[in-house]
Order: sequence, then structure tokens, then C-alpha cells
Amino acid sequence: MVTVDTTLQERAARVRLLVLDVDGVLTDGRIYYGNDGEELKAFNIKDGLGIKLLQRAGIRVAIITGRQSEIVARRARELGIANVIQGREDKLEALRGLCRQQDLQVEDCAYMGDDLPDLGAINACGLGMTVADASHTVRQAADWLSALDGGAGAVREACEFILAARGEWTDIEAEFA
Repeated sequence: MVTVDTTLQERAARVRLLVLDVDGVLTDGRIYYGNDGEELKAFNIKDGLGIKLLQRAGIRVAIITGRQSEIVARRARELGIANVIQGREDKLEALRGLCRQQDLQVEDCAYMGDDLPDLGAINACGLGMTVADASHTVRQAADWLSALDGGAGAVREACEFILAARGEWTDIEAEFA
């Protein structure tokens, strides 16, 4: 039986906004370039369902990424993610601005990142989350660590954790049975 820190569960239950990095979190971190200059990324469909379930439960989802990509904008539109901040290296400042815009405190947020540019946001938010293959420093700083790598269902696992902490996951599973 797995035991979970009750303080961590309480923090997860208070999350009102999940903020996600892209490369290394929603994707495996690899970027493919085609001969004609196109850029390709692979997104995990299970992460997408987790995001949709979180939104259905009233938890907002946003993206903050250091890179600029139409692929990210397209995926966000598909998932109904309205708040997409691209091309921002200072992710903590981007998170603070997003919170002001959403009338939230940084403590109301969970932030999931995988590398050093995410560290400030992970440390500042109410629930710092990361993927199994994150940098050592980020794994040490995060409150919650996925068993899965970025792009391999880690975001889905994070969504399930938040929903379970709110007491909603069992009912969601039952809907699909």
C-alpha cells in the first residue's frame, strides 16, 4: 500500500490552477526538425484526457513555455487551454503575471516543470510538481514527483493526484466503468 503525505494531499486539494511547462513535461523534450524547417513534437493523449478531467472539475490549466511554437498553440486550443504564455524565459515572473490576471495567489497554483528555468515557479507555487526524468535539482525542489517521464503520461498522473486529493477521482473512474 502506498502512503501519501497528508500535507501534500491538502496542498493538492487547494489547487485552483495547474500550470504546465511544455518541453520535457507535455512532451518528452525532444524536438524534431523536418527538411523543410517544420518543427514536430509528440503529445501524450492520456495527458490530454487528464487535463480535460481537471478542467471539468473546475480547475483551470495554463501553459508557460520558454519556446515559441504554433504546435503548442494548436494543442492548447484542442484542450481548451486559454492561457498560453510562450517565449518567456522567466517563468516565475510569467506565473506571477498569470496569477494577477486570474485573480489568484501563487499559492493557489500547482506548477509542473522539468528543468532549471522552471525552478523559481516550482519553489514559489503552492504545489511544485515534476516528472521522473527532470533534472536532479528540480526533482529535489519539487513537492511531488511523477513516476512517469515527461511526455509519457506524467501530466495525467499529476491530474489524477490532484483530483484524488479533492476526493473526485473515484467518481470519475466510476463514470467510465
